[in-house]
Amino acid sequence: MGALKCFTSSHLVLVFVVGTWVLQRAESKTYWGDIEALKQLRNGVDPNSVSPGSCLSSWDFSVDPCDSLFSERFTCGFRCDLTVSGSGLSRVTEVTLDSAGYAGSLSSASWNLPYLQTFDLSNNFFSGSIPGSLANLTRLTRLGLSRNTFTGEIPSAIGSLSSLEELYLDNNNLQGPIPASFNGLVSLKRLEVQSNQLSGELPELGSLKNLYFLDASNNAISGYLPTTLPPSLIQISMRNNTVQGTIPQSLQYLSSLQVLDLSHNKLTDSVPYFLFTHPSLQQLTLAFNAFTSVQSPSNLGTQSELIAVDLSNNELQGWLPPFLPLMPKLSALSLENNKLSGIIPAQYALKTVVPGPGIAPFARLLLGGNYLFGPIPRALLVLKPDTANVSLADNCFFRCPLRFFFCQGADQKSLTACKTLSPVIP
Repeated sequence: MGALKCFTSSHLVLVFVVGTWVLQRAESKTYWGDIEALKQLRNGVDPNSVSPGSCLSSWDFSVDPCDSLFSERFTCGFRCDLTVSGSGLSRVTEVTLDSAGYAGSLSSASWNLPYLQTFDLSNNFFSGSIPGSLANLTRLTRLGLSRNTFTGEIPSAIGSLSSLEELYLDNNNLQGPIPASFNGLVSLKRLEVQSNQLSGELPELGSLKNLYFLDASNNAISGYLPTTLPPSLIQISMRNNTVQGTIPQSLQYLSSLQVLDLSHNKLTDSVPYFLFTHPSLQQLTLAFNAFTSVQSPSNLGTQSELIAVDLSNNELQGWLPPFLPLMPKLSALSLENNKLSGIIPAQYALKTVVPGPGIAPFARLLLGGNYLFGPIPRALLVLKPDTANVSLADNCFFRCPLRFFFCQGADQKSLTACKTLSPVIP
């Protein structure tokens, strides 16, 4: 009897606590492991960065997260959905924090959220390294870490997220190469890693059959462009890197490509002809490279879809390419600051002033900073400043009066400077 009394008095509190804990779990609408993962995320945030009215300020774990979505607690920042397992428990399927200036680290969390599909912390001040444990989020379709202050290398483990469709790592301080494991992101549609300090070569991404948008601009990526790129690409932006070599022939087989920006690199040799016969390319930006010539397409570009072409600030020599004004949709052309010489073909002026039926006029024609000479085409002399943006400044025209707006901006070169590249000038 004494033993029974002893058991009753000493274990009553323990039994009550355990029973209450079990009851709470039984009544909870949120799976307990998901609650723990949310707590880990919240604990990794600097409390001083959580401002009143922000999403995280409402995360009060004294209540059930998924059962409090329409109360004053857990007002935003995540989403819950019932699973099909029949347990009746809600699982966290989305964590999207507001841009409230949160600071903190992700390294202390285990990221055991197996049903999470969207994880977005963009436009905050999270720092430290990106943990490889994010690979635990096997159902993830969107990962957004843009515009924070993450450092270190991109973990190669992210390449195992075979369901990932959108990856945003841009505008951080990430270093090192883009992992070769990214070729395993077979569902990826959009990849943004621009504005970091990434280096090394762009890896082969030929397995990404769904990738349509790639932006790796404003980094320190070097080496050569991959010989194989996903045929689904619509836009490639790799401006402001140190990519060298030539434009690979494989680009002509990217039948959906509309935008190609490889400006501010170290590309050399010729601008290939197939860019002017591409079936879908609309915007071509190759400025600030070291191209020396432009290849002429056999059909003179008369079937080109190009709307804007920027070949400025290269080393282009010879005469102005005669086929460019024959491209029916081209309305913006910049050939500024090259070493082009000779006279301006009449087609350039006519396309600007009287392009003809079904032909887009030049709304922008920038030819300044070259070694062009001869008479200014008569058609340009009647051009009004509000009709087109035209520049012929800093060339070798004997007469380019400043009363013409297209002569303004810089004086013509000296005769001595002009004869160095255009010896035919008397």
